[in-house]
Amino acid sequence: MVTRTRQPTIPITEIEHAAFCKTEDELPAKSLAEELAVNIRWQQIPDSYLHLSAAELDERIHQARERLGKTVTILGHHYQREEVIKYADFQGDSFLLSQEAASRPEASYIVFCGVHFMAETACILCAPQQKVILPNITAGCSMADMAPMEDVEDAWQDLQDVLGDHGGIVPVTYMNSIAGIKALCGRNGGAVCTSSNATAVLKWAFQEADRVLFLPDQHLGRNTGLKLGISRDQMVVWNPFKRLGGNTPEQLRKAKMVLWQGHCSVHTRFTVRQIQAARERYPDVTVLVHPECTMETVQAADLNGSTEFIRKAINQAPPGSKWAVGTEISLVNRLALHNPDKVVFCLDPVICPCSTMYRIHPAYLLWVLEGLLEGQVVNQITVPEDTKRDALVALDRMLALR
Repeated sequence: MVTRTRQPTIPITEIEHAAFCKTEDELPAKSLAEELAVNIRWQQIPDSYLHLSAAELDERIHQARERLGKTVTILGHHYQREEVIKYADFQGDSFLLSQEAASRPEASYIVFCGVHFMAETACILCAPQQKVILPNITAGCSMADMAPMEDVEDAWQDLQDVLGDHGGIVPVTYMNSIAGIKALCGRNGGAVCTSSNATAVLKWAFQEADRVLFLPDQHLGRNTGLKLGISRDQMVVWNPFKRLGGNTPEQLRKAKMVLWQGHCSVHTRFTVRQIQAARERYPDVTVLVHPECTMETVQAADLNGSTEFIRKAINQAPPGSKWAVGTEISLVNRLALHNPDKVVFCLDPVICPCSTMYRIHPAYLLWVLEGLLEGQVVNQITVPEDTKRDALVALDRMLALR
């Protein structure tokens, strides 16, 4: 049994989350120098890019795009800021974007305006000759950072020791995890899931074993388990800083789900009190939240679902309808802009963008594009071949369930 211990730490990405929170409805465009003054942990790039205005960045990005032509595909996650998403050839969630990139092998370079685990997934799915680039190499994910490889490997070994003769356990990881975790699932009979298909993947997993280890977001795991009729007392949380995750062997053997102690710093901001305030303001409002929110918030909402579910629900809603939304502010603002005949607003009155998505400033996009014009590939994301192979097994298991 693994006995390694270490002091609890908070990912830098989690600490920095509030750096760009505002009380206004908009996130104004600033030069990179102004943003670095708030947060100095971002990747350093040549000084010539720091003080470019929004207009200067826009002109040079368009020029670079025109010269590079079809050799480059730019992917933009829904949570990207408006001044970046406008350059994307494709917008979507992380897995959809990776599939889009893989379907266009004529593009030699995939510039992924998202975060690190997303670029890794694109690398896993894309052709060997395609190079995946992350404009800001420090654009990680606080949730993914909460499940480092060494901790998960230790936990998996402990679970094998405790549960070996007691019905076993299958690992399921949310897409928001590092490639190594996806590979661990592939090697051990597990699968990947998205917020759209988590229910289907968990149903499959419970046909394979008596229990599921769900990584790395405890809230998506708990909310999905409850949908399947698993009671809260059949779920335990695995704290990687405690022996056996803070559980006894008996608790683990009785559990149906072992939930990794991770969370999304954006979605855990949404509360029941905010929902109550929205309903007081608009009695006929529909409250729609992401399943990465806490159990209490999801249960108090009218609807919950993935980013794509949220977009579809609001875009197809009747004119005059009112929507209070619990997800990342850049997406909420975009939905409001594209649905002027409806009332669409964020549940949280303090506007907090995803701090790691926000690291993709237009200056970084310009830097990597102009580097390609000069024959330089910067910030290429790679995945070892054995990790890629095993992670693809877990992804294929998920796709086979559709």
